[in-house]
Amino acid sequence: MLRNIKQLYGDKLGAYDGEIGHVTDFYFDDKHWTIRYVVADTGSWIPGRSVLISPHAFDRFPQSGKVLPVNLTRKLIEDSPATETHKPVSRQYEEEYYRHYNWPFYWQGNEVWGMSGFPILSKKSKPFQGEPSPKNGAKPERPDSHLRSTRDVIGYQIQAGDEIAGFVTDFMMDDKSWKICHLIVNTGNRFSENKVLLSPGQVDRISWDESKLYVNVTKEAILGMPASDSAGRASSDADKTPLLL
Repeated sequence: MLRNIKQLYGDKLGAYDGEIGHVTDFYFDDKHWTIRYVVADTGSWIPGRSVLISPHAFDRFPQSGKVLPVNLTRKLIEDSPATETHKPVSRQYEEEYYRHYNWPFYWQGNEVWGMSGFPILSKKSKPFQGEPSPKNGAKPERPDSHLRSTRDVIGYQIQAGDEIAGFVTDFMMDDKSWKICHLIVNTGNRFSENKVLLSPGQVDRISWDESKLYVNVTKEAILGMPASDSAGRASSDADKTPLLL
């Protein structure tokens, strides 16, 4: 089932032993267009701190309600490596984070989640030992994380050749794989909505400096893409896939 990212902002998060805060953002990998972390505001529980929750901690999304169950304890979350959400998430931090929870690195393997297309953990799997140290004692090179904030990218302009074709208003993700399947693009202006669904495969690159997404299709092609209603559902007869709750 596909979910609108913006509709999940503000949802409460519940651990095994109590509430842990609410959703404020999502970090996605711009190489695989997959959500890697939920950003949670912990409120008065851990004042002044946000925490990252990996999709590994979620078994499922509830069909109704505004509380997302997290398969962790408050203590385990509280003891997790601290992050500064105003700074980029480094691969060094991710390694420390994944070792804390004893989860396999998602960047090791040929699938979206390393050895799987879904963030599913086997109860019978052996404890994860991490990467082996090089024999010569040198530290392995860490690739960039390529993580971006959905909140930051919402509002970015769509650059199609020499023309601006609209701006990003939302994302739609699959709640099983956590892959972003569509970007919802407003091809009108800030006051008139004319939304279409853009595929992540049509995005060549994201420019932080320019606040733009460069795409490999023309403005005319974007204007002819399947339209979406005010909630982001495809309204074209060509797409009958249910997109929302």
